[in-house]
Amino acid sequence: MIPRTARGGPAGHHGPGGAVTARTRPWPLLVIAAPAAVAVWSGWVGLGGMCGFGVINLLPGLADGLRVNTAITLPVGVESYGAYALYVWIRGGGSGRTRAFARHSAVGALILGCLGQVVFHLLAAARQPVAPWPVVMLVSCLPVVTVFAAAMLVHLVRADASGATGATAGDSRDSGATLAVPALRHDDGIMASPVPSGGSSAVPPRTGSDRVRDILSRDPALPKVDVAALAAVHVRTVERVKREMNGAAK
Repeated sequence: MIPRTARGGPAGHHGPGGAVTARTRPWPLLVIAAPAAVAVWSGWVGLGGMCGFGVINLLPGLADGLRVNTAITLPVGVESYGAYALYVWIRGGGSGRTRAFARHSAVGALILGCLGQVVFHLLAAARQPVAPWPVVMLVSCLPVVTVFAAAMLVHLVRADASGATGATAGDSRDSGATLAVPALRHDDGIMASPVPSGGSSAVPPRTGSDRVRDILSRDPALPKVDVAALAAVHVRTVERVKREMNGAAK
């Protein structure tokens, strides 16, 4: 008999070859993260109180009764960004530039989180009501740094997504297309067959990436705009092929 869940469905799902595999449950992470979140929250809020963060009137003149303790911006901003950067780093995909930025900033957020907890507990153990001015200066900069890093990472992720979409669409449009290639001068470094008068030369069914590789293999120094025009592809396709060729050469 196949074990069933509380909702009546099977406890597993069929994997490769028809085998029933166990479904991964996130509850162990929730159990582990709950006490850690409480400790991290209390540490950041306590440190924020020692550094001048406190209750403010959020909308003076508009909603005077709306008050917020600005100390909560520290755990929400720093720890949430660290989790997002970690996700972008380990999920795979994306450009090397994006993964490198996500990796460095995720490790940086982890280090900042640890230092924040250490500083708070040291000050609390020493019964210091106010943090030293260097700590106040560094902690006050954290919200600004967090917003900058988050905006940078989001822009990088969106650029990777738009670049991949444009490259895929360019290859699908260019596959099997008929291309009229103009004759080039000798000083261009590439000799292409001139277009016969009264018609266009038919290019064999090949992808735009293949045409880009042929052109770059003849003249690697040709500007990418010219390569894109010759191969009738998007500039992003030329950039992607160049990265692939450079990676293969290494």
